[in-house]
Amino acid sequence: MVYRACTEDYEYILKHVVNYGLVSDTEKFSEASDETVSAILAEAGRMCEEKLSPLQRAGDLSPARLENGVVRTSPGFDAGYKAIAEGGWVSTSASPEYGGMGLPLSITTAVNEMMASACLSLQLNPLMTQGQIEALENHASEAIKNIYLPKLISGEWCGTMNLTEPHAGSDVGALSSKATDNGDGTYAISGQKIYISWGDNDFSKNVCHLVLARLPEGKSGTKGISLFIVPKFIPDQFGNSGVANKLKVVSLEHKLGLHGSPTAVMQYDEATGWLVGEPHDGMRAMFTMMNNARLGVGGQGIGAAEGAYQHALNYANTRKQGISNMPNGIGTILDHADVRRMLLTMKADIFAARSLALATAVSIDLSNALNDSSWKSRAAFLTPIAKSFGTEIGCRVAELGIQVHGGMGYIEESGAAQYYRDVRVTAIYEGTNGIQAMDLVGRKLMDGGKAAFSIIDEVQETIKQCPVDFLSIANEVQRASEALSKTIEWMCEQKNINDRFAGAVPFLNAFGRVLGGYFHLKSAIQEGHNGPRTKLARFYIFNLMPEYLGLLTQAKQGCDGLYSFSAAELLEA
Repeated sequence: MVYRACTEDYEYILKHVVNYGLVSDTEKFSEASDETVSAILAEAGRMCEEKLSPLQRAGDLSPARLENGVVRTSPGFDAGYKAIAEGGWVSTSASPEYGGMGLPLSITTAVNEMMASACLSLQLNPLMTQGQIEALENHASEAIKNIYLPKLISGEWCGTMNLTEPHAGSDVGALSSKATDNGDGTYAISGQKIYISWGDNDFSKNVCHLVLARLPEGKSGTKGISLFIVPKFIPDQFGNSGVANKLKVVSLEHKLGLHGSPTAVMQYDEATGWLVGEPHDGMRAMFTMMNNARLGVGGQGIGAAEGAYQHALNYANTRKQGISNMPNGIGTILDHADVRRMLLTMKADIFAARSLALATAVSIDLSNALNDSSWKSRAAFLTPIAKSFGTEIGCRVAELGIQVHGGMGYIEESGAAQYYRDVRVTAIYEGTNGIQAMDLVGRKLMDGGKAAFSIIDEVQETIKQCPVDFLSIANEVQRASEALSKTIEWMCEQKNINDRFAGAVPFLNAFGRVLGGYFHLKSAIQEGHNGPRTKLARFYIFNLMPEYLGLLTQAKQGCDGLYSFSAAELLEA
């Protein structure tokens, strides 16, 4: 299959759906004009098509392996990473002061999604480095910035994030990794970390780990955790990779998918590290990395969905099976109504999730450029929805891709199953989708729903100005937004937090569904009557968006039904 980068779709959404013009109108991003964006996306698209896409199957069939303590990456990944680094695609949004492009996150989000659709296993590497760059830019000392940022931004060095331990997953505060002050500005880091994406490789000159550990005087829980930069090779006086540090890859996990991405168990034995930020304030610095990484993971889900869709569409367009009932049938399974239903579902869902991700990125860009509290609140509210909805759509579309292939989808030779196996973890890492939903109905509604209602107001204002030709779909979105608004009110009224948590996931998914309808409506209004995007909008709004009705019903059931079962009753055979 020949992968095609969807540069026109990104440009259309940025220009006509998510108000990217507000970003390029700011002083901070004034050079990122529509013309500049077009040129950047075109160049990134070519790199994804020519350099990364051919590596998709290689990473799955020839996984990364640990050989005598050395991680050996999949065939061609070294050249693929070189193309990413030399093109500047690691550092599109990094500070120009240290060699980055300084572009809006909106553009980085589009580029990252393209890389994910071409080869998700390899794309995870620069995504981790981007998060580390952001954390260091915001929290590290000038000395650390001067040593690490130029190397990370150039792609000469790679970065990772080390949170999870065997006994401390989502409960990060339970970690046991320790840090001891060496008295010379460095710290001795000891402990074991698991699930470390791209914990090592054989193509970069250094791998720099951001590690959460506790100083002797650190309190229990998350408030006593500090953050350290711990490199594989300790930089010498010139800032180049020097002697080996006291850390190692113990093993690589055997996983359902993402075989080309080495997921390491890391051991630190009094490894030399440097404090990032203030002592005992590590979670604040790490969350800087994690928040935008959550948007990035949502983009991974969308990217995998795009790859799965293109793979399924190509198969449906060439597979001859059965008799066509279409007047001008082409003689392939693309003629069949159910196959059309699946493919349109995939295409419409991708557009909805992609628009949501880019709208979130635009909000983050505007919050950074304008230092405006309303944009910060909007960005914070949309981030868990973008992460969860994007990855749920990724899993759903990849699963449909298998179904379009029929029996061949279950056969590994077709390559269809890889998209599902690869994308499945995106709904789990960087905070499970359940945790994202709990964050949405918990912390994100602590303002009494102000950020949520402001988004609803925007939807309804667009509907008020809707041309007559689009009233049928606009009215559907209006009804959906009103139902969503009532559920936001219900959530805010609940005093028992478990009543919110019980319906958190369906509430988040309903919010994503309704926002998807809103973005499709804006797309249709822009395109005009009966164009392909308008047809897609009608399909989404009448066929997919109505899921919100059942989801909002679930969201308001409270927790009594969940806790009416005793543990003994649940454990009964």
